[in-house]
Amino acid sequence: MVAARAEVAAKSAFDASHDPYNDSDDFGGRSLTVPSVDGSRLLGLVEAFQGKTVAVLGDVVADEYVYGKPQRISREAPVLILRYLSREVRLGGAANACHNLHALGARVVPLGVAGDDWAGGAIRELFEAGGVTTEGLVAVGERVTPVKTRIMAGGYLATRQQMVRVDREPEGGIPPAAEAALLERLRSWGPRVDALLLSDYGYGTITGRLLDAARELGARRGLVVTADSRYDLLRFEGVTAATPNEPEVEHLLGVSLDPEKAVEQAGWRLLERLGSRLLLVTRGSKGLALFERGGGATFIPIYGSDEIADVTGAGDTVISTFTLALTGGAAPLDAARLANYAGGVVVMKRGTAPITRGELREAIAHDAGAGERGAGQGAEP
Repeated sequence: MVAARAEVAAKSAFDASHDPYNDSDDFGGRSLTVPSVDGSRLLGLVEAFQGKTVAVLGDVVADEYVYGKPQRISREAPVLILRYLSREVRLGGAANACHNLHALGARVVPLGVAGDDWAGGAIRELFEAGGVTTEGLVAVGERVTPVKTRIMAGGYLATRQQMVRVDREPEGGIPPAAEAALLERLRSWGPRVDALLLSDYGYGTITGRLLDAARELGARRGLVVTADSRYDLLRFEGVTAATPNEPEVEHLLGVSLDPEKAVEQAGWRLLERLGSRLLLVTRGSKGLALFERGGGATFIPIYGSDEIADVTGAGDTVISTFTLALTGGAAPLDAARLANYAGGVVVMKRGTAPITRGELREAIAHDAGAGERGAGQGAEP
């Protein structure tokens, strides 16, 4: 599905003569066709990623994958026995957002807590191997580093399927000493960053004091501040932009987002409650929905195939690309388009994986070329 062909914008729901929460059939005003993708402009925005510095404050996670080949059914219980093949650890949670930003050409500063355990060590090693600073990571000896272990079954040439996931999680919030150390690092790096991304996976890194400091930093320096929170997005009111997925929106507002009209109504409600400038709702195989304060609502279909391979980490990719594009001066719709391309690419990858700048360029060029070919064939407006 070519994203450029089907974007639809709703007239401003913040018009003074219109109530954004009414239930009438003309909610959001008349629909307008959005201009087709300007590939050269988007490619120029990608080039602007280079040299930007983004601080990522949040819960760093180790994503562990254990691979095995199915052997037989166990005699002990009706479960599959796998013969161990290999194991790998990837950057997850806020660390995956850092990985995406780095792969897109930005300088990234992770601000988080890592335990003095094998998982914390693995995260540090992966950052250092990729050329990402670890100066912003605070070591807490008694704290467990979050780990998500996925058991994957399949042969060398077969597609591997996730059989079960085991999570190791820290108890409670971060210690006061760790909070103080993170505050010091945030204030130290604050004058040197171009944007701040808040990645909350519910493990307690972003305390109230740290969130207040992040808001103050953003307001004082006029930074783009974006937030993605798994369980408590309403706590992040006042950020520049938020990027929840549809289930999170349903949970926050206590509504069902079916049919599509409900997505639009819920999007405006959530944007108003957050007091943010932008809201970007990720919709899985249905793409994205962008809401702009003082502007419109734009629904962007997924780039590429809607036969998704793996959504793991896709939200991190979307917020990373969206943040970096806004930081580079992109208009919100262009930033959302770039995030849509990035998300469409990574959901076709197995496991937690970033989008690279080359992959993003290729997706833009492919989509812009498809749009031009369609126009050349006399497609109806």
